[in-house]
Amino acid sequence: MSDVVVTQAHNLGVAGAREKVGAFEEMMKKYGVKAEWNGSRAELKGTGVSGDIVVTDTQVKITIKLGMMARAIGVDGDRLKASIEKRLGPALSGEA
Repeated sequence: MSDVVVTQAHNLGVAGAREKVGAFEEMMKKYGVKAEWNGSRAELKGTGVSGDIVVTDTQVKITIKLGMMARAIGVDGDRLKASIEKRLGPALSGEA
């Protein structure tokens, strides 16, 4: 299993950051990955993919674990990480 970890600082507080993470959730839904929230932590589940999103007062940390199925269909961890960073940074800084 391969892990993709993205950590992004913010100054929005937990509630504000949690709201901004919604755009990331919408992107993940396109790939069949759903987020199940429990407070400030969400568990990510999808075919060949698992992980979590943890929101604190100062940062958002997304961990995605790519299983054999995801790798078999060609999911590239480096490209996935770059894609998440491209969307998450601007969203949390208010540029998105």
